[in-house]
Amino acid sequence: MVPDMRPLLLALFLAQFPSISAALTCGNTATGFNAWKAEFAQLARRNGIGKAGLSALEQASYATATIRADRGQKSFKYSLEKFMQVRGAETIVAQGRKRKARNPEFYAALERQYGVPAGILIALHGMETAFGSFMGDSPVVAAITTLAYDCRRSDFFIPHALAALELVDRKAITANTKGAKHGELGHTQFLPGNALTYGVDATGDGKVDFYNMTDALASTANFLRQKGWKPGRGYQPGEPNFEVIKQWNAASVYQQAIAIMARRIDS
Repeated sequence: MVPDMRPLLLALFLAQFPSISAALTCGNTATGFNAWKAEFAQLARRNGIGKAGLSALEQASYATATIRADRGQKSFKYSLEKFMQVRGAETIVAQGRKRKARNPEFYAALERQYGVPAGILIALHGMETAFGSFMGDSPVVAAITTLAYDCRRSDFFIPHALAALELVDRKAITANTKGAKHGELGHTQFLPGNALTYGVDATGDGKVDFYNMTDALASTANFLRQKGWKPGRGYQPGEPNFEVIKQWNAASVYQQAIAIMARRIDS
C-alpha cells in the first residue's frame, strides 16, 4: 500500500510558514469569524483538505463556550495538593487499580509494545475523562477552528484546525463529533494534530477511533514512546520519563499529579 503522505506534506508546509496566521485575519469576538473561515478554507484546500473537511469547516459556528473556557482556566494555578483534590486523584487511583486488576493482560500488552506502564496510561485516562465517562460536549471542529481564529494563540491552533479537517476527510470524526472545550477528542483528549500524527488502529478495524478505549490508549502509549519514553526507566520528577510526561501537558501540577497517581496505581 502506498503510504499516505498528507500529514508529512502538511508538516512540511507549516514548517515553511511558521507565522502562517499572519496571512489570516484573526479576531477576539464572533464578528469576523465567517470571513476568517472563508480565508481558512483557501488554506485548507491548498493543503489537500477535501469536500468533507471543507463542509465541516463551513458548518462550524463560533464557539463562545470554548473562548470562555480558554480565558478562565484556574485549576492549573492551584497547589499540587489542591489540584489533586479538585481533580479527584484518590478516586482515580482507587478506580485505576481496579481497572488494572480486571484487565491486566491488556495493559501488559501495551507495555510490551510501547514500554509505557499501566499506571501512566490509567492515570492519564482517569485525569482526562474519568475513564471515558465524560469526553466533552463541544463540537471538535467548531472549538478548534474558533481557537485558530482567536488572536491569542492562532499559530498554535491553526495546524490543529487543519488536522481536524483532515480527520473529517478520513472519517475518524465528523462535523458533529463532540470533544472538550479546546477541541481535544476521545478517551484521553488528543488535540487533532496529535491524533493525526500518533493515532494507532489497535483494534485492526481499519480506522483510528479515539472514542474506542483500545485505540485511544494505544495511541496515548504511542505518543509517549515517540516523545522519548524509555522503557523500564523511572517517571517521577528528576527521572528520565518525567520529561516525557511534560510533553503531554505543560502544567507542573498536572505532571506531578500524573506521576504520583501512576506510581500508586502501579504499586
